[in-house]
Amino acid sequence: MSIPSSGDLATLVARVRTHTGGELDRSIPALASADPDLVAVAIVGTDGEISASEEADVRFSLQSAVKPFLFALALADTDGAALDRVGIEPTGEAFDAIKLESGTGRPPNPMVNAGALLTASLVEGGDVAARDERILRGLSAFAGRSLEVDEEIARDEHLLGDRNHALAHLMRSEGTLKVTADDAVAVYARACAVLVDARALAVMGATLANGGTNPVTGERVVPEAVARDVVSVMATCGVYDGSGRWMRSVGIPAKSSVSGALVMSVPGVLGAATISPPLDERGTSVRGHAAADILSAELGLHAFGRMG
Repeated sequence: MSIPSSGDLATLVARVRTHTGGELDRSIPALASADPDLVAVAIVGTDGEISASEEADVRFSLQSAVKPFLFALALADTDGAALDRVGIEPTGEAFDAIKLESGTGRPPNPMVNAGALLTASLVEGGDVAARDERILRGLSAFAGRSLEVDEEIARDEHLLGDRNHALAHLMRSEGTLKVTADDAVAVYARACAVLVDARALAVMGATLANGGTNPVTGERVVPEAVARDVVSVMATCGVYDGSGRWMRSVGIPAKSSVSGALVMSVPGVLGAATISPPLDERGTSVRGHAAADILSAELGLHAFGRMG
């Protein structure tokens, strides 16, 4: 299919700017001071065609939008064995709920914080520095460009992430987490602090949609089976306790983020990303959700849109 032009995306941005609800996340200073008026959209086809609105080059931290890609790297680096260590079922609860699977001590899925702490610990590397390097290299391959970490955000995520520390200690006590709790939180904090823009994040989504091959660079980043598994879990768990409502209305596998980012993957078709910091009560960008609704309806992207 032909993706929308930059002019089409400018019109889309103007339409969603009218949505004025939502609040900034205030868990760390960088998120609390984000520009509430920032709105950008980018779309990348699986043929490598890119379209982006103005401000699509404004950088922001990945935060929870990193979770699908940590899951992908963990699956690739463990030859799929990561699925023995983390569940894949939706929880119906908040992203930072202090909850593990009953009887197994596993995180319920890789899209909540407990799951991301676990998958980050499974990425190849003998220590924190090695896992940090592997994650940054892998995320850069997904984006098709060299990415970098905002060290101030990484430090704040590590120092102020009390619930993440609690989750890591809980998993250690259950025998699920094999590295120290502080090591797990440190690696995940740096992954959340990786800087992208809407254009790069859309390429990352398109790489998953393209079966693990970056459609811009042509590099195979993860095996096709890994991309399939990741996109499947994005569909069921990517918008936390709003995932069911999201799939009913939007019908596109997606991952939300407290930075206001959304990354979407339509298998075999395109990847898309939006950024707009004000969030609804479930931690999803208000304007990003509105943009996704419009794109899904006008481009016919809903996974269950053709039933007859």
